[in-house]
Amino acid sequence: MISDVRRNGSLFEVYDANSKIISKLSTRDKELVGVASNFFLIINNSLIEVYDEKCKKISSMSRRNKTVIGAAGGTFTLKDGTLIETYNEKCKKISSRSR
Repeated sequence: MISDVRRNGSLFEVYDANSKIISKLSTRDKELVGVASNFFLIINNSLIEVYDEKCKKISSMSRRNKTVIGAAGGTFTLKDGTLIETYNEKCKKISSRSR
């Protein structure tokens, strides 16, 4: 379970509930944009990438016209034009609504 993800120099460090480092991921060309309990989101060039607590990539999707709003529980939320979309960690759309 992830309690935090922090940038430390050239690495993202993933922490558990005891503030122990679980894993590390290179920050090269990456921007951290959201953290949930079981995954975190990275912008990597033209992709939104989803990683687990061991820094293993779970899934990815194009970020074209999409802005990450946040991540919580087992989902993350994106703004896509006038729509607010909710996805699971496998980048499967769960719901969509107008802003």
